[in-house]
Parts: sequence; structure tokens; C-alpha cells
Amino acid sequence: VWARKVRPVPHLLRTSQRCLGSTFRASDLQVKLCQALQRKPDPKEPLTFGKQFTDHMLVVEWNHKDGWGAPCIQPFRHLVLHPACSGLHYGIQLFEGMKAFRGKDQRVRLFRPWLNMERMLRSALRICLPSFDKLELLECIRRLVEVDQDWVPSGEQKKNSLYIRPTFIGNEGCLGVHPSLQALLYVILCPVGSYFSGDSLEPVSLLADPRFIRAWPGGPGDCKLGGNYGPTVLVQGAAQREGCEQVLWLYGPDHLITEIGTMNIFIFWTHDDGVLELLTPPLNGIILPGVVRQSILDLARTWGEFRVTEREVSMKELMKALREGRVREIFGSGTACQVCPVNHILYQGEHVHIPTMENGPELILRLHHEFKNIQYAERPHEWMMPV
Repeated sequence: VWARKVRPVPHLLRTSQRCLGSTFRASDLQVKLCQALQRKPDPKEPLTFGKQFTDHMLVVEWNHKDGWGAPCIQPFRHLVLHPACSGLHYGIQLFEGMKAFRGKDQRVRLFRPWLNMERMLRSALRICLPSFDKLELLECIRRLVEVDQDWVPSGEQKKNSLYIRPTFIGNEGCLGVHPSLQALLYVILCPVGSYFSGDSLEPVSLLADPRFIRAWPGGPGDCKLGGNYGPTVLVQGAAQREGCEQVLWLYGPDHLITEIGTMNIFIFWTHDDGVLELLTPPLNGIILPGVVRQSILDLARTWGEFRVTEREVSMKELMKALREGRVREIFGSGTACQVCPVNHILYQGEHVHIPTMENGPELILRLHHEFKNIQYAERPHEWMMPV
């Protein structure tokens, strides 16, 4: 799995594990049910991402003196934070994004949640938040989804799901850049609809401007930290002013291709050696190890129909392949959209057409349908964890 391929930062791991405590236990979980339940969304109305939340949330507190407290499922509420909260002032905070699906058998399942737990722990250690047991947190999240399972939308049309947002912040009320002596881990849930309107996959256009950099070697670009996302809003606005929907992030003098917006990127082409290939940049420290990214690699390698490669690729190499007509499809991957086609790139003043949609898009549609069948339980699959 991807977690084995990512090189950890040894001194950070040792410091965090030594100084920041043990773990909480799911066996200590306390459940305080909401007395007045909210009205759930009308199944006939479209769901808007991140606007309505379920009745309950998971909360676990930590401090340097007592360690972890007991996890608690409680009614959804606002947080009370000190004005000097370290998560607000110094970005000592992280989050995850994962989903639960209701299968055609009406059972609720999580999609590869252990990969999210692995990434969340790595992100926590990177910013010196306390360590925790991944399986204990996963069991607490499972219990939370179980409590609010009536909020998981119907999967009849294979569009809707329940989005799960684990969040971890330093909340010490003290100014000064240092490991936070208090922390709060919480999980909230919201029902969400399809990333795309209708049944079609809508392609996006990309601004590829080497002046803007998302991540760099030795930085935290391979962790899911809030500080990696806020600075991208300005660049997203620049892309929209140029008539593009998303940003193609480049790095270095060779303009290496890294990610699309908040998604990983894939190129399906005939390599210059004549071999049909699915290519994505490697996990070299500046790429976020996406769960859907890993799932696409795993599926494609199982098929054995074309070469699957993780390596660096530059805009020069891509432009050459486009001129020679070797590019079939380019797409992004992520929890929100699963797979997202690309049909246009604006690069150094040149508008470049990507023939993704003219080619089906055969591979994208195949992956899209494969993910739907797995997530909505058309057949049993080891990637799905029952709630």
C-alpha cells in the first residue's frame, strides 16, 4: 500500500511518539444521543456538499499532562476555542476526507477507511500533534456512522453518500510556535450528492502556470494539512479569471506535473516506446497519497491490460506526446469526484486541447463504473468495511 512507499521523517516521528502520549480506546467510547433530531434532507432534492450536518459528532480531547480522554459521541455543536488557539494562529491542524455508502442491500459501508487512518496519523506526526491508534479511531468513526446511519443517503442511483470529515487541531490557548500542549480530535458527517450533475462526467480545463507552487521537497505537501489548502484559493481565482476551472500544479525548472487542484493526476497514453501506459507522478514527498489514487493503481494492475507507472513527467514530455497524438485521456482523482476528465490546458499562453472526451473517455468511464459497483455493493469487495 502507499503508506509503505512514503519515506517518513524519522526525527519528527520519534519526537511525536515520545513526547505526545499514548492513545484512546474505542472500548471507552461514551455515547450521548441527541434528544431533538434534525429533519433529514428530502431524497428528491439535490444534496449540496458540506452544507448540512448530521445529528452527532465524535470528540476526543488530549492534553500533555493527562494524555487522551475518553472518546465521546455527542450531539453536534459549535466548538469553544481560546482566542490564542494554536490551530488558528499557527496552522497546527489537519483533516481527512472519506465516505460511507449505502449498498443496494441497504447496508452501510466505508470505502478503504484504513488508508485514511494511516494518512491521518502521518499528518498528525508531521505537525507534532499526539499519536493515536489508527484502528481505535476507525472503530470510533464506525460507531459514529452507525449512530447516524439514517443520514446515509439511498444508493439506488449510485450518486449520493455520507461524507466523513475527521479533524485534528492544536487548541492550546497560548501564543508561541511550539508543539501544542492541548489538542482536539473531532469527526463530523454530512450527506453529499454526486460531484457531477446528471450521469455524465463533465470535463474541466486547467491553468498550468509555473509561477505557482503547491508543494516542495522537504515540505508538508504529502500530508493533509489545512495550511496546504488555504494558499491555493488565490491561484484558483487566477485560473477562473483565465477561463479555467482548476489548476495544474507544476514544480521545478522542468515544470514537472504534480497534481490537479486538490486531486491526483493520471495520464493515459502511448509512451514514446510504443507501449500503452497509465502514468501518475510518484509519491516523492510533494504528492498527496490519495486513497482513490491508490485504488486506481490497484485496479489497473489487477487488469494487466497496460503498463502502470509511477514516475516524474514534465510538461515538455506531455506537450510532445500531444503533438504526436499519443495522449488518450487525462484525469484527476479524489474522494469528492472519484475521477474527473480534463479536456483543456492553458500553458504559457498556449491553449492546448486534450482529446479525453473524444476517446470515450473509455478508461475514465470504466473506472467510474468500477468504483460505483464496489462502493454501492454490487458485489462483495475487500475494500469495503461494513458499519
